[in-house]
Amino acid sequence: MTARTDTVAARSLSLEFSRVFDAPPALVFRMWSSPEHLTRWWGPKGFTSTCRTHEFRKGGRYHLLIHGDDDNGMTGTFREIVDNEKIVFTFAWDHDPDWQTLVTVTLKAEGDGTRLTFRQEPFLDVETRDSHLGGWGECLDRLADALAGRPVV
Repeated sequence: MTARTDTVAARSLSLEFSRVFDAPPALVFRMWSSPEHLTRWWGPKGFTSTCRTHEFRKGGRYHLLIHGDDDNGMTGTFREIVDNEKIVFTFAWDHDPDWQTLVTVTLKAEGDGTRLTFRQEPFLDVETRDSHLGGWGECLDRLADALAGRPVV
């Protein structure tokens, strides 16, 4: 019975959602793999971002900063990259490097667009998980704007 409860608890502390973008998988993938594209949309609305490191290969590291009222840095390592299909990386805030999550982004053609499925886990608590849903949701809103050639705010 304990193992079953642990499995349910672990599932409740993951974040997963998907969104369809009006762009082919290769273009959506490039928006993640290229620092000049990534910094156009990375971060919640009202933020800008800079890329200090972006070694986009298996085992490569990244370090990004988002700038708003204050700067917040995040860092990690790329664990798996499948061109135009999948990106897996660790994610840790600079201010709390001992706690890291694993992010999996999958891309799949859907009609003329791309279904992006995003998964991040594990979270320490429900509140932290839910706060990341809002942040990532705004990032993906900005990604949609960038893909459509609209100004990214």
